[in-house]
Amino acid sequence: MTLKIAHFLNENRPSTPCLVIDLDVVTARYRRLQDSLPGVVISYAVKANPARPVLEILNAGGSHFDAASIYEIEDLLALGVTPDRIVYGNTIKKEGDIAAAHAHGVRLFAFDSEAEVEKLARSAPGAGVYCRIITTCEGADWPLSRKFGCELDMAHNLLLMARDLGLDAQGLSFHVGSQQTNPRQWGHAIKRAAQVFHSLADQGLELKMLNLGGGFPVRYRKEVPEIEEVAAAIMEAMRREFGDTLPRMFIEPGRIITADAGIIQTEVVLISTKNYDNGVRWVYLDVGKFGGLAETMDEAIQYPLATHYNGAASGPVVIAGPTCDGADILYENAGYSLPLDLKVGDKIQIGGAGAYTTTYASICFNGFPPLQAHYI
Repeated sequence: MTLKIAHFLNENRPSTPCLVIDLDVVTARYRRLQDSLPGVVISYAVKANPARPVLEILNAGGSHFDAASIYEIEDLLALGVTPDRIVYGNTIKKEGDIAAAHAHGVRLFAFDSEAEVEKLARSAPGAGVYCRIITTCEGADWPLSRKFGCELDMAHNLLLMARDLGLDAQGLSFHVGSQQTNPRQWGHAIKRAAQVFHSLADQGLELKMLNLGGGFPVRYRKEVPEIEEVAAAIMEAMRREFGDTLPRMFIEPGRIITADAGIIQTEVVLISTKNYDNGVRWVYLDVGKFGGLAETMDEAIQYPLATHYNGAASGPVVIAGPTCDGADILYENAGYSLPLDLKVGDKIQIGGAGAYTTTYASICFNGFPPLQAHYI
């Protein structure tokens, strides 16, 4: 938690649960990425946190944007983002939404299937397109494999098909998985992408761009590679596979830009035990899976927790949300401990919560309102 956030909480005492974002951290993370990967196009993944203050900062900094829907595209355009800085990066799009984006001036679209190429050729004639390839996502805490991408031979054929249908077949993309903790995974994916570049060059199609996706990790409960280490691994692999003639490179960071900028402040609603024997406390918070913490599914993203009981004795806990749903358990097997003196009404700060929280929050499930957010 930054001093700026601590001061805001102290002075304003907002009702809980609430997300508080320090916009200075957003700016600093964006600039750090720019410094680490000079010349690489930063295309912010809007889905991570689409709040207007965040988008305004990144737009002013010259960022490009990766949009997952026509709604995100329209929000970006309303902010004054020019369409040449918007990529429609979702491989699953309604044809009407493709046509609408194209009419707005968006000219770069992702695909990973024959049917999507056909839709693009009909509704975005002449547009730039790129094909997403499958990656294993090993080492990622939040994998993105299986649902997206295609195998290399299919990517090869689909790009030829796109060219033959009048589209501008520009290149490839991949995503090594969100919260990727192994920098070498980018190298493996780059090597696979280079194979398609080379095979298509042999058939007269020179690809000119490679979208390296997102996945830059942030520190939750364990140490992760720094931005600079991931950037160095990427550039080493790019030079190894492409030599001195590098394609235009994109990255699609989301979590790395906004996660550490925010904390969720939550209140302890109930502390209980289930029997007289094991003593494990159940701590129920006023925020849970349905209030913005969906990434705790399978205990995948393990947020750091802080209380005002610094250094006090602690004991094991199960942490759950407030809803009448049995799935609303955040952590049962991840080894969380909280102070033994913790009591109902105490506040807990959930760190690293600036990404993938407000947009995951349900609307009035059990009657609870959406997660409130403050941008400072």
